[in-house]
Amino acid sequence: MWLSARMIRRRNDVDLDACVAVLAEVHTRSGYPHHWPAEPARWLTPDGLTAAWVAEVDGAVAGHVALCGGEVSRLYVSPAAHGSGLGARLLATVEAEAAARGLRLVLEVKITNTAAVALYERRGWARRGTERQEWTVGGAAGAVEVVEVHRYEAPARAVPAG
Repeated sequence: MWLSARMIRRRNDVDLDACVAVLAEVHTRSGYPHHWPAEPARWLTPDGLTAAWVAEVDGAVAGHVALCGGEVSRLYVSPAAHGSGLGARLLATVEAEAAARGLRLVLEVKITNTAAVALYERRGWARRGTERQEWTVGGAAGAVEVVEVHRYEAPARAVPAG
């Protein structure tokens, strides 16, 4: 059986168009992000960005994750690559970076995103609470929508040697 070449690497500015294209597929299929951003490339480069990575399959971007301080952000995988382990590999990459920096990661996920919840729990993340949040729709003057999210904390992991 032929296996496609897969790798995780640091995201470069030239990757942003491909990241936005994959994000559009994800949004159409699963509704993530909850609201499509007015400037998707800017959304992928939020204030406080520490680092970002992409997953590639056969040289094409197929997933993304960002580290913002101690928070996992903007984690998604192309619908065509679901079930391939890329989400877990992206999460492991950000976990290793955080461990090397001495950070204990947290993240928030909509309670309806059951695939993401299952991934975090399989990897040993601990649910620390569930809360209702008010998200603004359409910018600062937009309507407010109430969304329920789970808050997770990463398991303690040893800092890799080397």
